[in-house]
Amino acid sequence: MPTIPSLTVRRIRERQSHDPAVLRAILDEAVVAHVGFVRGGHPLVLPFLCGVGHLGDGAVLLLHGSTGGGLFLDAGAEGVPVAATVTHLDGLVFARSTFDSSANYRSAVVVGNATVVPEDRRAEALWQVSDHLMPGRRAEVREMTTKEVRATQVLQLPLEHASVKVRAAGNGEALDDGEDHRVWAGVLPLALRAGAPVAGDISGDSSVDASVLGVAERFDRNADDREARIAAIMRHTTA
Repeated sequence: MPTIPSLTVRRIRERQSHDPAVLRAILDEAVVAHVGFVRGGHPLVLPFLCGVGHLGDGAVLLLHGSTGGGLFLDAGAEGVPVAATVTHLDGLVFARSTFDSSANYRSAVVVGNATVVPEDRRAEALWQVSDHLMPGRRAEVREMTTKEVRATQVLQLPLEHASVKVRAAGNGEALDDGEDHRVWAGVLPLALRAGAPVAGDISGDSSVDASVLGVAERFDRNADDREARIAAIMRHTTA
């Protein structure tokens, strides 16, 4: 296992958070994790559906894929060194110069040895990923078949080594900053919202299940919360 690299933020260090609750909040909202690893001496980064789960030894980041997926084959019996990243882009910050423009974000990097979930825990891990992405769905659908479980795989990555960085601020400005204040400056909030559910061809007149509506409400609620946080920040900075 390679040595864990330093995870200390070197630039604008005050944006780094060491609060485990901030890390969990970022991961709890995650849908996709981008996972970096080295194959044949060349770095690769691949997206994975993910979830936070518990398989007996503390919280882990669960990465969902196929038993034939390359990273799962790379992991073998010993695991594979990876770096998994999750980023939520909360807004673009428009300043009165491009140099001073920025973005509001919450990001987490988790590094360590990703190992294959043991076969006897695989179904449990898959349900945990499902519960993370689609809470309540398990009660509405049939159980997974043995064949389906065998065709799917999950990697688990401990949260022991992680780095979190957050920017949640407005644009820097002052009355005497010499900028042209006729140019608009501020924050454009960005968030992932749910669209209207689109039924499959043979769903007929079936009503939309509660889990689908619940996930849509969660995305919209998170988006509303982001906009409210940005509005509060802007009120504070202009007060």
